[in-house]
Amino acid sequence: MKKVFILSLALLIGGFITAQETQQGSKLPSVNVKTLEGETFNIQDISNDGKPILISFWALWCKPCKKELDAYNDNYEDWVEETGVKIYAVSIDDARSTAKVLPFVSGKSWEFDVLLDPNGDLKRAMSVNMIPHTFILDGDGNIVYQHTSYYEGLEYEIFEIVKKVAAGEDISGNH
Repeated sequence: MKKVFILSLALLIGGFITAQETQQGSKLPSVNVKTLEGETFNIQDISNDGKPILISFWALWCKPCKKELDAYNDNYEDWVEETGVKIYAVSIDDARSTAKVLPFVSGKSWEFDVLLDPNGDLKRAMSVNMIPHTFILDGDGNIVYQHTSYYEGLEYEIFEIVKKVAAGEDISGNH
């Protein structure tokens, strides 16, 4: 029984890693999200004049997500100056708690754009199962890196990858 459990776990983990890898190099799906002002926005319309884009999925109930986004915000001005990166924070809060996102974000004074995915359409389309989940896109809009979870100092590792992407360097060793 123990061997079956271990084998099942290994297959599950292997499948998860494979699923994470298959998204590398793909484009964003055509999915509508909302801006904080309530406007409908197709995520495929995101662009940044050939510079990197960072998309982070988060929720109000997720403490590590809020720490990560605070860390991104603390560095955002310098990051934009150095690489031109644009950050989008996608809230996966459901329709009931979406109304609390705008006051929360306003209180935080986050400098980046916040989008709402109350039905989880984008979350499902991008296979986001655990948050925080960060994606980095290159200047052509290809997903070149993704990471789940957050720990103190991770933002600097993420920025190192953003710098490489901005410079057109290979980041294949950063998975």
